[in-house]
Amino acid sequence: MVINKIKETCLYVSSLQNCKAFYNGKLGFEVIGEVQDRHIFFRAGESVLLCFIAEASRKGGNLPPHYGSGQLHLAFEVSKKDYNAWKEKISSLGIAIEQEYDWGGGYLSFYFRDPDKHLLEVIMEGMWERGS
Repeated sequence: MVINKIKETCLYVSSLQNCKAFYNGKLGFEVIGEVQDRHIFFRAGESVLLCFIAEASRKGGNLPPHYGSGQLHLAFEVSKKDYNAWKEKISSLGIAIEQEYDWGGGYLSFYFRDPDKHLLEVIMEGMWERGS
């Protein structure tokens, strides 16, 4: 019995409008669900990025309540051939790249922030694969 992957991850945001403008408008993530003043969900490849207004997520209902705060981190995987194009896209959008890191073995990643200062990373496909 094994876990296949993390299917979804969640960020807590202060503004759904700013969140949508960034993840959909700038990064091009498809919006797959939205509830005004509560959450917006995006497709990120085979994964889902859930973005909640933190206080709204404290309230239970059909699902258990949850809540989080602070600056979180997540990484988006891209093919090695698309890595530089993503780096150029992020820069061309006026989003500051804080750092690029060489992980060795031909793998690079770079870091930048979303409107809520969550640390986002674009990393080359193959990092953390079994056997590497």
